[in-house]
Amino acid sequence: MASSRSVDPAQLRAAVLAVSDWLRGDGPDPARTELAAAVRATLRTLAQDAPGHTVEVRVPPYAAVQCIEGPRHTRGTPPNVVETDPRTWLELATGLLEWDDALSAARVTASGSRADLSHWLPIVRI
Repeated sequence: MASSRSVDPAQLRAAVLAVSDWLRGDGPDPARTELAAAVRATLRTLAQDAPGHTVEVRVPPYAAVQCIEGPRHTRGTPPNVVETDPRTWLELATGLLEWDDALSAARVTASGSRADLSHWLPIVRI
């Protein structure tokens, strides 16, 4: 699980800006470290903005966080899981992709009655 410590807004913005041209389709693939930093910063911000342990958000291979208030899950596979790839996650986190569009296009899987992140997206606009 990613760390739950507070995210510095300047570091969040810098991490996302480092991959923003790629997200818009105007730049080369980012370095693995840049992509990891942007994914981890946005996921930690989500966990900070929507504290809780009801939904697990996974963006392999970089990070996963638990968020959203409700019943705490402690063992096995959580009943509320969101999983997607790094690019899709960052498009959602930056508002370049809408939640419903990502679900319709099967770019994100969301299982469970609380696995709707639309209320907390976007995290940062670029």
